[in-house]
Amino acid sequence: MWIHESERIYGDRLVSFEHLKTYQNIVFEIVKKTFSRFSLQKYFAGATPEPLIFAQFVAGIEEKNYDLFTGANDLSDRLHEALKEYNDTNPVMDLVLFEDAMKHVCRITRIIAADAGHALLVGVGGSGKQSLARLSSFICMYTTTSIVISASYGMADLKTDLQNMFNKSGLKDEGIMFLFTEGQITNERFLVYINDLLSSGEIADLFPSEDKDSIINNIRPAVKGAGLIDNKDNCWNFYIDRVRKNLHMALCFSPVGESFRSRARKFPALVNCTVFDWFHPWPEDALTSVAQKFLAEIEMDSEETRDSIIKFMPFSFRTVNQASAQIYDAEKRFVYTTPKSFLELIKLFKVMHEKQIKLLVEQKEKYEVGVVKLQETGDVVSKLEEELKVFSVEVEAKKKVADAQAEIVGKEKEKVEAQSNIANVEAEKCSKIKVEVETEKTSVQKDLDEALPLVEKAKEALKGLNIKDFQELKALKTPPKDVELTFFCVLNLLAGVESSVPVDAKGKLKTENVWKTAVNVMNNPTQFMASLEGFKDKIDADLVKD
Repeated sequence: MWIHESERIYGDRLVSFEHLKTYQNIVFEIVKKTFSRFSLQKYFAGATPEPLIFAQFVAGIEEKNYDLFTGANDLSDRLHEALKEYNDTNPVMDLVLFEDAMKHVCRITRIIAADAGHALLVGVGGSGKQSLARLSSFICMYTTTSIVISASYGMADLKTDLQNMFNKSGLKDEGIMFLFTEGQITNERFLVYINDLLSSGEIADLFPSEDKDSIINNIRPAVKGAGLIDNKDNCWNFYIDRVRKNLHMALCFSPVGESFRSRARKFPALVNCTVFDWFHPWPEDALTSVAQKFLAEIEMDSEETRDSIIKFMPFSFRTVNQASAQIYDAEKRFVYTTPKSFLELIKLFKVMHEKQIKLLVEQKEKYEVGVVKLQETGDVVSKLEEELKVFSVEVEAKKKVADAQAEIVGKEKEKVEAQSNIANVEAEKCSKIKVEVETEKTSVQKDLDEALPLVEKAKEALKGLNIKDFQELKALKTPPKDVELTFFCVLNLLAGVESSVPVDAKGKLKTENVWKTAVNVMNNPTQFMASLEGFKDKIDADLVKD
């Protein structure tokens, strides 16, 4: 216990591993001289000495017995149990409780469990100060309170929040842990109240006089119960003592930059009235534990691959730190790598891994779809080949038929072409004949047009004939030449119509003794007239035919 408490008082204030190593060597020398009959070398020997951890929750979270944990496994079981209970009733914190983090929980609970115990947690961003402070507060059965900063948050708002915390811890006797970070210092005057709270537990002018009187009146029963005189001063002091006992602060500051140094000089209570817990860079085993926890949920090809990646994460982080030291030596400029950077590295790996897995899955699905399509296409092609074989046989048969038909058609075509040539020749002849017929028709039509009036005139003349005229002509022995010529024309017209008109072998009128023939015809005037009527009818029929 002496070794443990000495380290808490002195070792926790040291800010470098070199100073901490020097401190451990000094303590080891003192232990060898003072506790020579005890074998305590196991807590100092080697690169990984046996952990020496005292805490008030060794027997259980609800048990408040400050004792030594027998081993890191017992401490891990107890803190994981506490974390599970915390996550059941509060927003879930996904913490990796490696050995260094568990030691910080024990230190913070040791600090805030004491009356007027305030913890100053110093470490770079992402080292787990706030999360471990909340878990420590839960183990101590305190209510964790924090202010909510907004654009309009000012001194009056902070004063109101502090009044509520004072009343809960002083009047209601509740354990309160006020979690305050440097990111919430939007006004440097906030630290005036914080400095007063840390130094004495009382903030001047926090309450108006009427609120003060109300507090005193409300606290009187508790004062009487404690066996004290319930005067005004005793009531107020009793109230402040309760506040000091129940209200604890966990200040989370970063050592980066000049702000922490400047505030420590301006407000000395930040250092003098708090107990330090310096969050050093995560050790190698812590980095490995964190990587192991967050990468355990990722699907890998093999455990060997997973182990290799887990080992690479701390290696890469250590390599960057070495490069940062080289940059400082060369450029005199700090490049900070925080535990948050390590967590971001793991997150980046998980995102990239998930992205690649998704890409591979998509490519695999495309490949599988392609294979299925190729198989389906192969099946379709096979079916088409079978159908093609059947069709090819049918096509060959139809081709033979078509060839035979083509041969027949060729022969018929030759005949048609021959007939077509003949028809073309006949068409040319017909064309010529048509032209001649058209010419002849025109000529005949012209003659017809000229003859028609004469025919009509002859018809009219025919109507004027009578038997007496024939008898008169018949009596002529030697008719005038014109009369004989007229009868010659009439007999020519009647040749082939009137049987009494003599014709030769060719059907032509016999020209000898024309007048005698005419007299014979006129012997029967009625028949002659009928012959002329028949001739007229023949002329009409020929005209229609033509």
